[in-house]
Amino acid sequence: MEKQVQEAAEERTFQYQSSLPALPLPPLDESLSKYLESVKPFLNEEEYQRTENIVKKFENGIGKELHQKLVERAKTRRNWLEDWWLNVAYLDLRIATQIHCNMAGAASFIEHFWPCKEGTQIERACINIWHTLKFWELLREEKVPIERSRDDVLDMNQFRMLFNTCKVPGITRDSVYNYFKTATEGECPSHVIVQCRGRVFTFDAIHEGNMLTPPEISRQLIYIQKRCHSEPAGPGVAALTSNERTKWAEIREYLIGLDPKNLAHLEKIQKSVFTICLDDSSPHATPENYSEVTRLGLVGDPTVRWGDKSYNCIFFSNGTCSAFCDHSPFDAMALITMLVHTDRKIIENEGKWKGSDKVRDLPWPEELIFTVDQKVINEIGRTKEIYYEKVSRLEIVSYAFTSFGKALIRKKKLHPDTFVQLALQLAYYKCHGRPGCCYETAMTRRFYHGRTETMRPCTVEAVEWCKSMLDPSASSYERLQLMHAAFAKHNKLRKECENGRGFDRHLLGLLLIAQEQGLPVPELYVDPAFTASGGGGNFVLSTSLTGYTRFSGCALPMVDHGYGFFYAIRDDRIIVNCSSWKSCPETNAEVLLDVRKNFFTERVVRHWNRLPREVVESPSLEVFKRRLDVELRDMV
Repeated sequence: MEKQVQEAAEERTFQYQSSLPALPLPPLDESLSKYLESVKPFLNEEEYQRTENIVKKFENGIGKELHQKLVERAKTRRNWLEDWWLNVAYLDLRIATQIHCNMAGAASFIEHFWPCKEGTQIERACINIWHTLKFWELLREEKVPIERSRDDVLDMNQFRMLFNTCKVPGITRDSVYNYFKTATEGECPSHVIVQCRGRVFTFDAIHEGNMLTPPEISRQLIYIQKRCHSEPAGPGVAALTSNERTKWAEIREYLIGLDPKNLAHLEKIQKSVFTICLDDSSPHATPENYSEVTRLGLVGDPTVRWGDKSYNCIFFSNGTCSAFCDHSPFDAMALITMLVHTDRKIIENEGKWKGSDKVRDLPWPEELIFTVDQKVINEIGRTKEIYYEKVSRLEIVSYAFTSFGKALIRKKKLHPDTFVQLALQLAYYKCHGRPGCCYETAMTRRFYHGRTETMRPCTVEAVEWCKSMLDPSASSYERLQLMHAAFAKHNKLRKECENGRGFDRHLLGLLLIAQEQGLPVPELYVDPAFTASGGGGNFVLSTSLTGYTRFSGCALPMVDHGYGFFYAIRDDRIIVNCSSWKSCPETNAEVLLDVRKNFFTERVVRHWNRLPREVVESPSLEVFKRRLDVELRDMV
């Protein structure tokens, strides 16, 4: 659903936060039953029997005790998962999170008023920055409309984390610092950070109580750009944020010890509204192919992006643009709401600034000059070398499938997200000859501080349908029956997860309770079925719908032998971003997308298109089977 941002005087952005329902805790037997169902596609009969026995033992033994402790925890917290999730999913990770966890997405401005054009970097950047700052201003005034799913109010807390937020590395656990305040809460930092050619600058976005205009922002950016292009490059301290977390924490402490000014500079970056990145690259981009700009947005020059900032806006030399974000404080949909607002404002103004060209007498930008020694310089060089070697092994493709989109899928009475997910399952099965354990993001924002639940699209029904589609002897009748069953199962799972009735976060909570109690890891979690079905972050397909807007995004696979798969579904097209590691001989993002594109048209829709309306619009699976049986009787 495309969300438009406008002033809403009757409601304040955060006014319903205190009345949102608490995150539910499902019954233990329900979660374990769903877990058993989810492992079936990956086990033979003997293996499943073994896993079923392990689950029953868990349910009647230690699992019951752990669940009761979780129930007690849920009684004292409106969101029993929140702190755990932030730590386990993000802050406890010791890997290079900038590479493995951050998310990025190419802007779609090239499709209307801003096609690729050299020499437009500053002109477009200052307009984009201004609209972004106006959104920040709306947020501070609590005039960003409250989002809803049908009649349900959604949690808006993630919007507080979009701006003035930064992750700070720790030796064993990172921290997230948020300095955002609404106007009623008090003063909020209003400066931005600009990075260019390894140097860091800052200027205030507000002067004498008024927001800087695009001509004034342009003055500041041109000053920075001219200096950077006429003087030696900076040391590129920002590259250190791409390091493994403990190493970055150690070198950060060393930096602070070298000179107290370094701490002041780091805190200035942390508190900034967001970071502006002026990148010298000129990535190719067309409305049908965003691959290069997506790649450079996600894993481009590490010296001009601060990987720990909640929002980096990267402006390339040819006027293309990408968002780049630390994932820990929020999920993609909060970011996309802001990007949609910016896009709409750019379109409304035909990509131009139509206000005054007057420029006030502003203070010039200040350069944040870090004190570095040879040890720091060597570490920056080492970090960049590791970074570039690692990202060179990545394959990232971003294509538009233009034969149809949401409009036609809806016309066929199919859910667009389910359609894409099942096509992906079919493509993976075709490429790899086996089911692909799959993570799909389900939103839990109906609940207080809700974020996500794991949805597992690789169901028994989906696998049976995939087999039929690849079996030449399978009839159209059989394929359509199985397809309808797979759609129904997927839609059911989505609703359950969005309503707090998923099971993966519940299983995580039980494991964390055991760890807190100093208990051995229960057998359920070391059973091979747990990992084979994706548990413990082992999903070979890591996927997410980024909405029904112009904006899509990308992140890396969860596992070395997997895929990252992210997509936006528009009325007339489907934008798909896929990542994989070239170093894995089994995976190839380009091939997966090509196979999947063919299945969109040749396999999934072809059979459905032939059915009369009364069959397609059947109210249930049983009615569908009866009507389909009549329609295809002569074909069987």
